[in-house]
Amino acid sequence: MTPKSKARNPKLPFVLVNMAITADGKIATANRAVSSFGSTHDDEHLLELRATADAVMAGARTVDSAPINLGPGPAKFRRLRLRHGLAEYNLRIIVSGSGSLNPNAEVFKRRFSPIIILTTGRASKANLLRLQTVADEVKICGRREINLRAASCWLREKWGIKRLLCEGGSELNDALFRAGLVDELHLTVCPKIFGGRRAPTIADGRGFGSLAVAARFRPKSIQHIGDELFAVFASA
Repeated sequence: MTPKSKARNPKLPFVLVNMAITADGKIATANRAVSSFGSTHDDEHLLELRATADAVMAGARTVDSAPINLGPGPAKFRRLRLRHGLAEYNLRIIVSGSGSLNPNAEVFKRRFSPIIILTTGRASKANLLRLQTVADEVKICGRREINLRAASCWLREKWGIKRLLCEGGSELNDALFRAGLVDELHLTVCPKIFGGRRAPTIADGRGFGSLAVAARFRPKSIQHIGDELFAVFASA
């Protein structure tokens, strides 16, 4: 079965995926002890991309395992958002099929913008109640798996999200690719090798069963800055 075409539904937001990878395609070490390895320029690139988006999205493991808040960053990037005609602070979206997020994670400690959690019917009542105390909205988007296409339509209709930036992790990225929702892929290629068959890549979920149905992209741009390559691919 081929991925669904976004052209069939103009109500979907424009979705970007942004990831830093090693030269062998890894986003973390096999034991996940190292998951941040880009340069300061890559950090700036991430914030510049956030400054173009209505919302920033990440999976539960990403926000649980790193001290991140998914916000716009320093004042210069908030001013950049305003110049782009966006709100000073972006919305924040967390995806968790089981709803087993840590309510003490860094992302919940600063309430500068709404936090929306997408989950499923697998989330227990206890988890839902706990999440409702730290998020502005908890949305059930499927019985066992999150229906990302329906969730994306809801995010645009309910929250006005026209441009959505996803920052991982690998299973969320994979689900977005399989749903045919990714319009643009931004990759920072760093001159490191992690190796390891269990080290995560940018898309480690169910994946595609054959070349014929794989998500297809075309090169859009590439820059060599310092020791890194900054590549952009557009959905084909």
